Amino acid sequence: MPFVEPGRPSELTEETRRLFREVYDGDAVAIARAPGRVNLIGEHTDYNGGLVLPVALPHATYAAVAARDDRVLRIASGDDGEPWTGTIDDVGPGAVDGWAAYVGGVLWALREDGIELPGMDVVVHGTVPLGAGLSSSAALECSVALAACGLVGLPVDDDLRHRLVAACIRAETQVAGAPTGGMDQSISLLAVADAALLIDFDDDSSGPVPLHLSSAGLTLLVTDTRVEHALVDGGYAARRADCEAAADALGVPTLRSATLESVAGLSDERVRRRATHIVTEIARVSEVVDAVTAGDWAAVGRVFAASHASMRDDFEISCPELDLTVATAVEAGAIGARMTGGGFGGSAVALVPTERLDAVVRAVDIAFAAAGFRSPQHLVAEPSGAAEVVA
Repeated sequence: MPFVEPGRPSELTEETRRLFREVYDGDAVAIARAPGRVNLIGEHTDYNGGLVLPVALPHATYAAVAARDDRVLRIASGDDGEPWTGTIDDVGPGAVDGWAAYVGGVLWALREDGIELPGMDVVVHGTVPLGAGLSSSAALECSVALAACGLVGLPVDDDLRHRLVAACIRAETQVAGAPTGGMDQSISLLAVADAALLIDFDDDSSGPVPLHLSSAGLTLLVTDTRVEHALVDGGYAARRADCEAAADALGVPTLRSATLESVAGLSDERVRRRATHIVTEIARVSEVVDAVTAGDWAAVGRVFAASHASMRDDFEISCPELDLTVATAVEAGAIGARMTGGGFGGSAVALVPTERLDAVVRAVDIAFAAAGFRSPQHLVAEPSGAAEVVA
């Protein structure tokens, strides 16, 4: 059964090194890798001061860099992105668009944070599926940030990782124009292998939640519906605006401080449903943490089902392909399944007994073909470690 493979880090590092040499006729000085992510539970809760529980994927983006003796910045990709050339002094808000905004924006944010950077050549390459809701953008940002820090010799300690999380968030929101909440950058830079990361956006704390999936005979299956989503197309921003309107109407700083009882009193029906999703979704994150800790995987499956229904009905960010994936996976033997990520397309995540993995994949493929949908693609989400400098 074909899956989207993450590739071997050593081989991808060398591929990125070769690509840099081909593009710039010179050698990279620093190379870093940063993982994509799949979120187990907690959708759209990050920018509401809530809880999230993502895991880092083995699929990652690699960035190779070398300093220049001028202020020129050149950006190229091995994954079909258009090359970009400008200066490192002119990559702030409004100065660069498209995929290169994620790269230039990071370098701008690092310099805004006081990190001196030279002009540089940058090449990126990786295996995180694009447009799949698996945080390819944050993987790009975090790999570039770490490579740039490696280039200027900054030690990668816990303090730097947290500084880079903040810089990458600024790059995405202020330069790339995606109003995201910070989960993706946090998991990419702070992940722990074989664990999910419980992140509390009320106090910015985080800690690992061990999963031990293999010993439980379970596999996390991600199905990319190949319905591409874009966080800059308005739907995401509209949901965020509804949440902010709800918090304002309730007189609370974020919906983390709201209750179901207070939300029920909101007069705007759409805003009330959006807030209902957030309040119940934050509670579901805690439920999943408790269930995982107790080894109660059936309870995890039940919470997954409730989460998907909430995103479909109250937050309205699902689509027919995601709904079909979730229903089919459960019918074929998954313990639970839900859409994951920002919505409006993208991927679903399923908790599957490993012995049923191929059967679930076949069932979803058959269901898509019968519905006349584009064939999906699948990957195994083995919980992986954080971004790192690899060369």
